Amino acid sequence: MEIYSSRIHVESEGRVELRDVTGQVQAKLRESGIRDGVLFLFSLHTTNSLILNEDEPGLVQDVERWVKEAFSRPDYRHDRIDRNAAAHIAASIIRNALVLPVENGELALGTWQRILHLELDGPRRRTLVVKVVGVK
Repeated sequence: MEIYSSRIHVESEGRVELRDVTGQVQAKLRESGIRDGVLFLFSLHTTNSLILNEDEPGLVQDVERWVKEAFSRPDYRHDRIDRNAAAHIAASIIRNALVLPVENGELALGTWQRILHLELDGPRRRTLVVKVVGVK
């Protein structure tokens, strides 16, 4: 059993922004040399999330809009400190880690599935931890 560890950095430009990071994750998997196993992807931050979905422009816009509308409120207590309570609450509900199967050196994703980084408090530079456990 082999274990590989690395990190990916994601730069966001907007306050709420959905970005496809599948290529970066797949590159780390290839670098690992692991053919069969499991890939763990984890964000080191409290105001962003990771989701698995389709990277279709209309859906991306819908998700960004939904996050802005669903979590916005004028009376969050944390906003007295950082003005980012909505981002913390959204990240608490939307996961900040993914566990993905690895088969034949590739992510075993469905036809339309992509790994998407959801920035909730940008613009920021984020760090994602990649761990791959398996056999070469």
